[in-house]
Amino acid sequence: MTNRLIFHIDVNSAYLSWSAVEQLKQGAETDLRNIPSIVGGEIASRHGVVLAKSIPAKSYGVKTGEPVTHALNKCPSLVSVKPDHKLYARYSQALMELLSTYCPSIEQVSVDECYMDFTHRQADYASFLKAAATIKDAVYDAFGFTVNIGISCNKLLAKMASDFQKPNKIHTLFPHEIPQKMWPLPVDKLYMVGRSSAEALHKLEIHTIGDLAQTDQNILISHMKSHGKLIWEYANGIDDTPVVTQEGESKCIGNSTTLPKDALTALEAKQVLRALCDQVAGRLKKQGQLAGMVSTELKYATFIKASHQRQLPSATCSSRELYTMACRLFDEMWDGTPIRLLGVRTSKLTQEAQPVQMNLFDLPRTQKELKADRAMESLQKRFGADVIKKGW
Repeated sequence: MTNRLIFHIDVNSAYLSWSAVEQLKQGAETDLRNIPSIVGGEIASRHGVVLAKSIPAKSYGVKTGEPVTHALNKCPSLVSVKPDHKLYARYSQALMELLSTYCPSIEQVSVDECYMDFTHRQADYASFLKAAATIKDAVYDAFGFTVNIGISCNKLLAKMASDFQKPNKIHTLFPHEIPQKMWPLPVDKLYMVGRSSAEALHKLEIHTIGDLAQTDQNILISHMKSHGKLIWEYANGIDDTPVVTQEGESKCIGNSTTLPKDALTALEAKQVLRALCDQVAGRLKKQGQLAGMVSTELKYATFIKASHQRQLPSATCSSRELYTMACRLFDEMWDGTPIRLLGVRTSKLTQEAQPVQMNLFDLPRTQKELKADRAMESLQKRFGADVIKKGW
């Protein structure tokens, strides 16, 4: 299954990042991520354990999972905030909704991480690294926190890659990179090798992932049974488990882009909106879905955000209709300030085969437009995207 392309997306120090972002929204002057800080129990009572830590706290030797009292002994100036699981659930949901607009083939495995099967999406981008950079930057632009993205041909290697240098990084770990990037690591860095497994492996003189990969698996099975076989396969990059996804149940489809330079005029902004609407319409058609609502989003050069949304007269996957509504929404909210980011999102999705309410004049125009769109797409697939364009 080496022809797959899997992303593993992991929020950097999720609880701390989300608490920090929320505090900054409420007017805090200090970013928890920039000082020695943790999410955990009460400093005053010295109860609880460390659930997440900042990079400055890590430099003092503070570890996730240790008692707060131990962390405080290492760093007396440590700042601690209480966990807020309702807040984290909201950020997690918002993150997954944003990611699904880039690729709906998502398997969420925890509140702060997911796998994305990007196999059939890579053609939409110049390269898979460009795609990952687009997603990573979109997360930061939308929410103010960072993620790591690991890329490989299977879930195991993608997850291992996302754990390399942090924060806000993209790493690859394809099979040919395993000897250089993964085998030198301590064996306890391998996914599914916990403390007891590592101790058992050390007794067998297995200290690195490379040692494990080159051990006779029968020896491992005799000492560790089926778990020995599993971690031997992982050490050799073997993992055929699929990304379990609900692709047909996307709640929204959209795209956004940070502009290389601020848009100063409506014309400049609407040229970007046109390209975004073409991309969104293409995704709708690929999934056989129609959009009932459009949202136009923007971020000013001042980093202030604005968005307007409106229900369409009838559900559609027409780029032209999406663009018309996106421009209307843009005109309603733009105040003339230079624009840093633009986005178009669609929601209230229905399957194309489902009956949708239309007005008296929709059907003939929709049928003609659909035929024209499909003819244009056919030509673009054969001869390139620039062979034909709409004359709006």
